[in-house]
Amino acid sequence: MTQVLRFLGSLLLSLVLILGIWWLFLLAFPDIGPIIGRTPVDVFGYLFAGTDSGSQRGAILDNLWITLSDAGIAFLCGMIAALLVAAIFVMSRPVAQTFMPIAMLLRSVPLVAMTPLITIIVGRGPAVVAVMGGIVVFFPALVMIMTGLNNAPRQINDVIVAYGGDRWTAMRLSALPSAVPALFSAAKVSVPGAMIGATVAEWLGTNSGLGSTLQQALPAAAYDELWSSVVAITVASILIYAVVGVVETLVLERMGMTQT
Repeated sequence: MTQVLRFLGSLLLSLVLILGIWWLFLLAFPDIGPIIGRTPVDVFGYLFAGTDSGSQRGAILDNLWITLSDAGIAFLCGMIAALLVAAIFVMSRPVAQTFMPIAMLLRSVPLVAMTPLITIIVGRGPAVVAVMGGIVVFFPALVMIMTGLNNAPRQINDVIVAYGGDRWTAMRLSALPSAVPALFSAAKVSVPGAMIGATVAEWLGTNSGLGSTLQQALPAAAYDELWSSVVAITVASILIYAVVGVVETLVLERMGMTQT
């Protein structure tokens, strides 16, 4: 419980620092506001203190729910794909040496540049969210999960092989349990990645959720709605990150693993 409280305290401190950086940014660049720039007080007023704050807050929350659903799809698709590919790469060095450079090459292509091709292939429904968001999640998670799988104790693998176990048995009994910290690290990194991927997919592909709100608010000069949407995405990302971090702490304590 002490580690959980320490983690939540550091996360709260990070949130305070974000608010401080927000204020300092607007002070350092006064030309941005007050027409374009919005302070935390302005966002709070738009969502909670204005005459139309109820309807405005409701619209933001409705779109946030869509974005969270899209981010969940992106997170699951990206993490599952990363885990499967990482397991294959770890068990087969020739496959990893052949396809890892290709994967890194594809990662270097900007997602925006691939959007027209992706939408032509899969359409503008949930599939485009799964593909575009999954791409954002997949590559950093792949590297971290591969590192965790490769750190499995060699002695345990030798014992499994000596008793007739194959590579899949060693993966299941040795590598995967040893990679649990890496899996949680990949999950924490993937949470904001999934939100970014979902927002980009909504902006360019589905025309729904907060990604669509950002797209429409910018040319319409609806800056209160724009900044409030950004705050909603940021706060949601921090809260989900906190949930993953708490679950990580509890699971690793239960497994007797020390967090690094």
